[in-house]
Amino acid sequence: METLKHWMRDWKYPTSLLCIYGFFSTVKPLEPFLIPFLTGPDKNLTIEQVTNQIFPVWTYSYLAVLVPVFLLTDWVRYKPVVVFQCLVLFSTTAMLLWCNGVPEMQAMQFTYGVVTSCDVAYFTYLYSVVEMKHYLKATSYCRTAQLLGYTVGSVLGQILVSFELMSYNYILVFTLVLTGVALISSILLPMPKTSMFFHQMRSARGETDGEGHVGTEEDLQSSGQKDGVELAGAKRQQQILEVSAECDNTSAKSSKTGGCCDVLLRLWRDFLQCFSSRTLLIWSAWWALATCGYNQTVNYVQSLWEHVEPSSNFTVYNGGVEALSNLFGAAAAYGIGFSSADWSRWGEVALSALSALEGGALFAMVFSANIWVCYCGYIIFKSLYMLLITIAMFQIAAGLNMECYALVFGANNFCALVLQTIITSVVVDSGGLGVDIVTQFTVYGTYFSIIALIFFLSGLYTTICRKPEMETQRENPEETFKAEDDAQIIIGTKF
Repeated sequence: METLKHWMRDWKYPTSLLCIYGFFSTVKPLEPFLIPFLTGPDKNLTIEQVTNQIFPVWTYSYLAVLVPVFLLTDWVRYKPVVVFQCLVLFSTTAMLLWCNGVPEMQAMQFTYGVVTSCDVAYFTYLYSVVEMKHYLKATSYCRTAQLLGYTVGSVLGQILVSFELMSYNYILVFTLVLTGVALISSILLPMPKTSMFFHQMRSARGETDGEGHVGTEEDLQSSGQKDGVELAGAKRQQQILEVSAECDNTSAKSSKTGGCCDVLLRLWRDFLQCFSSRTLLIWSAWWALATCGYNQTVNYVQSLWEHVEPSSNFTVYNGGVEALSNLFGAAAAYGIGFSSADWSRWGEVALSALSALEGGALFAMVFSANIWVCYCGYIIFKSLYMLLITIAMFQIAAGLNMECYALVFGANNFCALVLQTIITSVVVDSGGLGVDIVTQFTVYGTYFSIIALIFFLSGLYTTICRKPEMETQRENPEETFKAEDDAQIIIGTKF
């Protein structure tokens, strides 16, 4: 009994529960087959209704609730939002199972937008209950649980559909059971005592890790020894560290508990300070632009597959393709950690070249009438995005404390969502142009080609017009360990 109590007080207890929640909440066997389900005899909707009237609602609802949920998540200290997310996910699956018609499916998409906006609570909860010296392991475990959930869900769905072991309706019932398990684990999570913005307990000099935990020198050294990533471009790193220090100094001016106005004012000051770095601006710009195009592609790719090869006369392999794309993407993201490339100098050129390949993969999907070419193009596209977003996260996160990179990452995702809303309302929505799926993906391919051109010109300027940045050793080893540890944490966070 005493051993159990000791384990429940340890960092492994909330991490284990969060891993269970992350796994069971992401096992969604029907998700790769959502278009065949909605356009089949179960719901009897047309592909135009699904693409131009139902799916755009997710983008609008996500944008509408993202900022309020972000602030509310911190105010209520994460756990209530995690539980709420699971309840809404359960409701979304139930609506998908029992509701019919366009208005009902639009309401389902609205609730799913609320679910995705609550994703911010997953890792922020983890960082509020785990000490800084355990961040790397805990983040790795939780992210792995999520990736396993997505992969198992895709493979399981493919098996159930290909061998006709379950109908779509029974697959949804099975998903409700899995969501119920996730709900139980979320309720058992311990309640955090601190949060990043509203409920802080900072030391006088602001030397905590952002969660009320003070990192000792031994912890920092231990983290540094475990981190195998070497950072290139010390001049760039020093600039980012200066931005981080300015963010810390600004944050220290706030009161210990801080009212809502104080928090919002401090967030605005931190935002201005952090985005004063040219390096951060460049990588954040790519993040926002590429994430917008990535979300649009992932949301509507099943419609393209259905157009190229209707599921009524072809055994679809959407689940297997999603599983492979997740595995290849994870491998690409993991492998980039061993690269010794000078991303401060060649990063923009890499962004340009690989974004051009993404655009080429989308054009291949559009102009080929072969479903297997579409599948391969999607795997290449998704793997390249996961590779590039990892590099972008690494570049931005290095040297920023948790509070600052939470703000920067949130701002990047918000900008991506604003762009996505504009594209959806103009190109996809039936109230706008409401173009067909082939024209949509032609637009997305052109969009990534424009991104490639923009960053090619920017990279050309960086390579030719600016002096090469010489590598120098940083004098403060504690800052080195902290920056490298933060970078490793973010590599495993969200793609």
